[in-house]
Amino acid sequence: MIARLARQLELAVSTVDLTISQYRLLGLLVDGREAASALADKLAVSRPSITGVVDGLVARGLVVRQHGESDRRRIGVEATAEGRNVLAIADAEIERRLEAIVAALGASAGLEALAGLRHWHHALEAHRTEHCARAVAAATDDAARMARSTTAAATPAAAASVAAGG
Repeated sequence: MIARLARQLELAVSTVDLTISQYRLLGLLVDGREAASALADKLAVSRPSITGVVDGLVARGLVVRQHGESDRRRIGVEATAEGRNVLAIADAEIERRLEAIVAALGASAGLEALAGLRHWHHALEAHRTEHCARAVAAATDDAARMARSTTAAATPAAAASVAAGG
């Protein structure tokens, strides 16, 4: 069932020459610029994989890479106006396809099926938000542990240096 639904999504986004991966990436960029590493984490793919997806979108003018303002080493990815337009067209085609499919169920059951998809959307968004919050908390805990262990490791050496008159 899920594979058949995924196939319909593939067909819909292919009408604007997007892959599912490209579509998902553009969908994440509608809220603004993201670092490639953050995109890879959110899409649950490797960093080299995200580079390939971004390269394809850059070549089509749908996204741009930009250096960070405060740190020139950080490169963010941002959707262009054309990228947002292509995403809107893909979204409309997905909705059109889904409505055509559920029309075979009749009005009441069709609306129920679409409502079920919306519930899945909200559930997945909530899950992603919770997952991201846990990841941030874990990273913060790891950084605090590293800071404590660095301080603890440095403290005996510093004390010995002071005691030795250094």
